[in-house]
Amino acid sequence: MNYYENIKEILVNNEITKRIKDYSKNKSDLESYYNVGKLLVEAQGGLDNSEYGNELIKKYSKKLTKELGKGYSWRNLYNMRAYYIFVMNNTNLQTMSANLSWSHYVELLKIDDVNKLKYYISISSNLTIRQLREKIRNKEYERLSEETKNKLINKEVNNIQDFVKHPIIINNNGKDIISEKILQQVILENIENFLNELGNGFSFIASEYKIKVGNRYNYIDLLLFNYQYNCFVVVELKITELKKEHIGQIEVYMNYIDKNIKTINQDKTIGIIICKKDNHFIMEYCSDKRIYSTNYITI
Repeated sequence: MNYYENIKEILVNNEITKRIKDYSKNKSDLESYYNVGKLLVEAQGGLDNSEYGNELIKKYSKKLTKELGKGYSWRNLYNMRAYYIFVMNNTNLQTMSANLSWSHYVELLKIDDVNKLKYYISISSNLTIRQLREKIRNKEYERLSEETKNKLINKEVNNIQDFVKHPIIINNNGKDIISEKILQQVILENIENFLNELGNGFSFIASEYKIKVGNRYNYIDLLLFNYQYNCFVVVELKITELKKEHIGQIEVYMNYIDKNIKTINQDKTIGIIICKKDNHFIMEYCSDKRIYSTNYITI
């Protein structure tokens, strides 16, 4: 078999398909690069002969670049071979889905941990490449709780708190966080990133949301709504370690929302306390399972 000519034919046909059928570009890319990777593995004599395969890839890359133009660098052909191996080793992940682009897979190829890989595959279809890179760079998977990771592994039902990161990363734009007001301001300046840090389905309603408890007005730092879990979310910001009085404060706010704002068709309000330093001992004795705490770091 002339492996080079077969590889060249696949790549030429892929370029033609992409020009004629724009809607099938992604599917064509994935199928073509998978087949090229398969041929590269066969040409090198199997998976164990990678050193010879690397030299072969360099040789093919020079010839393809000369005959077909840019786009067939050593790195690209190397990724095609890696993609084929990736699919063969992870057949249960449905990796050929056209919901993910070739560029998504190039990023995912770098991940060795299969559970981490499953997580990023599950969220990647709604992400740009830049967003995916940022989530991987910020170690989003590592910042999930062990309980959440076990739920993902065992395919158990998740709740709204599961995907709140620990810690949450907040871009402080060079400001010193010396008060809760400044922390709130920094969050509002980049509210989209903050909502993404909390998880999926969060939407912003208001900051300093005014409620009247008895004869006094109180102000909820951030009031959100999660459309996936159909509930309001009260967020309180603290620049100190978590204290027991913070639990009582947010519980009052949550109960107020449930009594005065929530409709009969919505689930009970949950509360998230974001503090400078978490205190697991306080949360251990918190009987209200709707309340969740995490800490923040600034970058």
